[in-house]
Amino acid sequence: MEKQELLDKAKEAIVDADEEEAFHLILEAENQKLDLLDLLLLGFGAGNQEIGDRFDRGLLSLPELIYAAEVMKNVTNRILGILNSDGREACSFSAKGTILLATVAGDIHDIGKGIVASTLRTAGFEVIDLGCEVPVESILEEAKKRRVDIIGTSALLTSTMIEQKKLEKLLVETGEKKNFRTMVGGAPCTPRWAKKIGADGYSEDAVEAVKVAAKLIEEKWKK
Repeated sequence: MEKQELLDKAKEAIVDADEEEAFHLILEAENQKLDLLDLLLLGFGAGNQEIGDRFDRGLLSLPELIYAAEVMKNVTNRILGILNSDGREACSFSAKGTILLATVAGDIHDIGKGIVASTLRTAGFEVIDLGCEVPVESILEEAKKRRVDIIGTSALLTSTMIEQKKLEKLLVETGEKKNFRTMVGGAPCTPRWAKKIGADGYSEDAVEAVKVAAKLIEEKWKK
């Protein structure tokens, strides 16, 4: 099976919430010595994005979304488990730190952030995942309590992106902006959005999130 065909089938497996097929594709990729992280991000991750888009458009019910999301979670754990057991890491960086992640208030999308969290942990970061629908006040409170280096927020709906802006405003108003680096992500987010609201970084996917996080940690330690 060619790599692109495998990626296409992986996407389809998530859309169809077919866990048995998904695990078969992981085994197939291992046998062919294909990059499992590519399979996770470009294959299964694409399927995860598709179910999120369908839900936003009203083409998928909440139970269907939850079921597909559970399959995605199990697939992610299986792949990252293989990478860790083989002594491999998704990425390797000398700069490590503590990152707090949360999906903002009003947004139930949690799986994409879960992939980012798992990949960051594999790369050696300590990750505190607050889950979904987290108010900005709670995000800041936990960040201060845990003394994290980076706050990363996810917004998968255009209607909830404003929460990321609210967090940046809260950080400035409370004088806490200097103590944390911030990252934003999610389907509607862009580098332009990050710059507009005052966030320090933006990542499109889990691998880029690790690179951005490492850069932000390095910048923080230099000051």
